[in-house]
Amino acid sequence: MEIVLDKLSKTFGTQRAVDDVSFTAGVGITGFLGPNGAGKSTTMRMITGFLEPTSGSIQIDGKPAWPTNPEQRSMIGYLPEHNPLYTQMFIREYLGFIAGVHKLKQPKQAIERVVELVGLAPELGKQIGALSKGYRQRVGLAQALIHDPPILILDEPTSGLDPNQLSEIREVIRKMGESKVVLLSTHIMQEVQALCKRVLIINKGKLVADDPIERLQSRLAGEVIVHLNCQRSINASMINQIKGVERSVVNGNRARLSVNAKAEIRPILAQLCIDQNWGLLELRQEETSVEDAFQAITQQRITA
Repeated sequence: MEIVLDKLSKTFGTQRAVDDVSFTAGVGITGFLGPNGAGKSTTMRMITGFLEPTSGSIQIDGKPAWPTNPEQRSMIGYLPEHNPLYTQMFIREYLGFIAGVHKLKQPKQAIERVVELVGLAPELGKQIGALSKGYRQRVGLAQALIHDPPILILDEPTSGLDPNQLSEIREVIRKMGESKVVLLSTHIMQEVQALCKRVLIINKGKLVADDPIERLQSRLAGEVIVHLNCQRSINASMINQIKGVERSVVNGNRARLSVNAKAEIRPILAQLCIDQNWGLLELRQEETSVEDAFQAITQQRITA
């Protein structure tokens, strides 16, 4: 099971919202990131059949997604960013309605399954309009999962959740990613690091990155930060003579070094500490976060 986009574009008047985007997403959780207005939601709406592409193609499970047909739409569960719900309906009533839309043969069992899965049981007797934002998000996720689709398109699924709810829903999404194609759009970079093995980044309508998360974090060109902590005072001039050290800030027995990304100075530093009897306590390289890489790519400080 996979989604394949080939040179997908969408134009609104003179604005090209999505510009020649191509990628394949298979089983697992793929992060789909970008600044506001980059084209993420437009791309998701084309995949789910709510918008027709201007050009290019989408294939779902090897079959063209346009023109859409009920069989293909039934393969997708979609939670849009602005979760549209019938607020006057009760939770069970609403999920029953969604089960009817999907023509499920055992709607009661499907409702009980998703209620348990997303943790709706404590609020089950309430109208949707009386729910907190976090529980409304759970209802939206439940409707996306009720027909047990092989593909999930999730646009900001954890919006409005408190830390405890966030942890629970992340675990639900993680389990879904073991057997389903999950395309996850979020602005929460910790969520990307916690859930995604692969990241797509779209900027100004164009796909500017498609990497495993480890490679994405290693793509920042230029400098890395190395921290040094010793028992005795560090000689700054000796540190600065090491090839690859661009800048250093030495404060007594601690140092923070900006190092050329192509240089591996840690073995040299360790040996220097031994030779000078500084008493090495700590030597570590600061990890680059997904957020660092995202900002660098979308601000065009590094290229795809």
